[in-house]
Amino acid sequence: MALMKYVARGILFLIGWRMDTKNSAMLRCVLIAAPHTSNWDFLMMMLFSAAFGVKTKWMGKNSLFIPPFGFFLRLLGGVPVKRDRKGQLVASMIRLFSKRENLMLVVPVEGTRGHTKYWKSGFYHIALGAKVPILPTFLDYNNKVGGFGLPLTVTGNISYDMQILRDFYRPFIGKHPENMGPIKLREEK
Repeated sequence: MALMKYVARGILFLIGWRMDTKNSAMLRCVLIAAPHTSNWDFLMMMLFSAAFGVKTKWMGKNSLFIPPFGFFLRLLGGVPVKRDRKGQLVASMIRLFSKRENLMLVVPVEGTRGHTKYWKSGFYHIALGAKVPILPTFLDYNNKVGGFGLPLTVTGNISYDMQILRDFYRPFIGKHPENMGPIKLREEK
């Protein structure tokens, strides 16, 4: 693991990116990675995870996990999910938290690399149901920096909690800014 950390840091340095080390990771949380506007975001997430020395699990659509790639994606921390089973998806991720003492679960809040009017709310309901904080992470392509925010303990007041996330993500720009949508859940009033 230590070797991977230094290799990842070296690669980030060579491609001109830096780590924002003001905040650190937590061993038990729902990680949200935003903005998500490019296929490069996945590679960058993997590089930053290794550079910070954290082992994450990440949700990916079930169709990505077909042979021969499925085995490799699971080794990288992938958890295949069927997106058409929304209520079951949240419940299964809450169960996953109940079975593991340490779990950093990356949830794709936008659900797509393209522009969308709303974030998917599963991350919020998983954190609330599992009683774990949300840890926002970011990739800022304008300044070539990535890192962690401060953990957010969800209150159940969706609008209040989402305003904290909107304030956090305001300065960060994705690789394709035109694909960035508003930070808003359908459930917000």
